[in-house]
Amino acid sequence: MLDQTNLRAELEAHYDLAPSVELAEEMGDIYARMNRVVPPPDWAMQAPYVAAINRLKQERNAVVLAHNYMTPDIYHGIADFVGDSLQLAIKATEVEADVIVQCGVHFMAETSKVLNPAKTVLMPDMEAGCSLAESITAEGIAEMRAQYPGAPVVSYVNTTAEVKAASDICCTSSNAAQIVAAMEGDTVIMTPDKYLAQNVAKQVPQKRIVWWDGACIVHERFTPQDLRDFREWNPGLRIIAHPECPPDVVAEADFAGSTAGIIDWVGREKPEKTMLVTECSMATNISDAFPEVEFLGPCNMCPYMKKITLEKVLYSLHSMSGAVEVDPKIADRARLAVQRMIDLSRQLAG
Repeated sequence: MLDQTNLRAELEAHYDLAPSVELAEEMGDIYARMNRVVPPPDWAMQAPYVAAINRLKQERNAVVLAHNYMTPDIYHGIADFVGDSLQLAIKATEVEADVIVQCGVHFMAETSKVLNPAKTVLMPDMEAGCSLAESITAEGIAEMRAQYPGAPVVSYVNTTAEVKAASDICCTSSNAAQIVAAMEGDTVIMTPDKYLAQNVAKQVPQKRIVWWDGACIVHERFTPQDLRDFREWNPGLRIIAHPECPPDVVAEADFAGSTAGIIDWVGREKPEKTMLVTECSMATNISDAFPEVEFLGPCNMCPYMKKITLEKVLYSLHSMSGAVEVDPKIADRARLAVQRMIDLSRQLAG
């Protein structure tokens, strides 16, 4: 666990992090990306951290990869590349920097390290985990293989490197249906998200999909009644659900898709009012890009994603701490599963 007191003392000894209205105004171009959701007083506190991190990135030859669920100060202020799990995995294979700072959760940092074994991958808080990743182990994969002999294993990228290494191929919420449809045989094992598997099963009826009993603590909390209540309170509301939600929630929505798919849909449809049934920072981060769209609640936050803060990112880059390591033998097998996903996704897209 990070020692916050010592962390802050170390940073204050090297950087001027006092709130600054003057610096906030100087960095108005960055603030313009988030001024719809971040009040000026908050930006005055965040600007010194953003400035220090962006300077350190140049000194360390580092890039920041940030998931769509990061807070706006990270998403708009310091990220070099943003996206969903698939987009970040692909970008991790393309960056030329020496250092990758992963603003997301631990499995994402592992994936970046697996794809870039020679690079330094920093995780600002090692305790930023994932309920899905923690729900499955390599032993669980072995159990599923024993129960369904010969069936290929498609594992969500929300898994540890060890689980990826025990799988045949990975998938994300944006490509899961295409990946499963491309598998040989009648039966496909999906791990660890039972709801994603059940939603994919409706899209790929030609396959018999069996699944591990895992779920995301954010998305499993939504219910169909939540969506019906919001429609009643807000006539004309368009609802978008993430495929990690239960199938009856997805059925109640107007559209279901990955975080990248959600952004594309909002940009294409331009609804007057919409509600994103996913981690609440998603709506916050894309709202500035769609000023004509009113984004309504609910707000279920991922406690793991929110462990990543500007302060922790700055300390990680300053001290070069939080380096992620993966056993080379596991990394080799995990890399194969991830690369198969990337290659097949590109092939299907082409």
